[in-house]
Amino acid sequence: MHMSKLILQDLVEPRLMEASTQEVRVKAISAGGEMAFRLEWPDDSQNDLPGPKRFMDACAVQLPLVNETNVPAPQMGEAGKTVEISYWRADWQAVMDGRADDINAIYPNASVDHYPFEAKSLEADPNAQRDAALRYAPARTLGNRRAGPRESPVEDLIAEGPGTLTPNTRSISNGKGMRGGKGWAVVISRALPEGFSAERPSQVAFAVWEGNHGETGARKMRTGWVQLTMK
Repeated sequence: MHMSKLILQDLVEPRLMEASTQEVRVKAISAGGEMAFRLEWPDDSQNDLPGPKRFMDACAVQLPLVNETNVPAPQMGEAGKTVEISYWRADWQAVMDGRADDINAIYPNASVDHYPFEAKSLEADPNAQRDAALRYAPARTLGNRRAGPRESPVEDLIAEGPGTLTPNTRSISNGKGMRGGKGWAVVISRALPEGFSAERPSQVAFAVWEGNHGETGARKMRTGWVQLTMK
């Protein structure tokens, strides 16, 4: 097990100015063309329900896209030196574990009078009903991954420096998180990075977001690069 100290992300706006999670415990294993990381960290509160002024518990694993001697900057990479990020979030895990992804899961006492796509006149025509539902869900219509329904609690991202984060066109990661008595334990698996082998070590970095501390986006606790060696 590797104990990785976490530091404030206070280099770019929005900065995190008050430290929260102090360290993350990491285990790693590889098999065939895949590798997996188990991240554990203490967290007194469980934050997995989205809503106004609510922030989610989360973690991420970052590796260089290409394994080279000169690694990218650990702060989300740099121009011409891409990093791949596998990002897990607690609310996505809750949905994958069976919580409904609808308004009543967030607000149990909410009452919906009517949705246009549930009109009686559309009940006999499933295609028209589906088209109407998409008309009132523009994010899903445009293929926005955040709109759901989710297929994994982990999102694949790439970056070439702060402010450049974008979805990865490749789907290479999966994972699962579990809440324990003292915090979170999350396993993230992904494909081996290009050029990584027993003869050619790489680097890896980690980040943790504590929702109860108002952490989201760039406001996070992070590590620098940690050497990653295959044995």
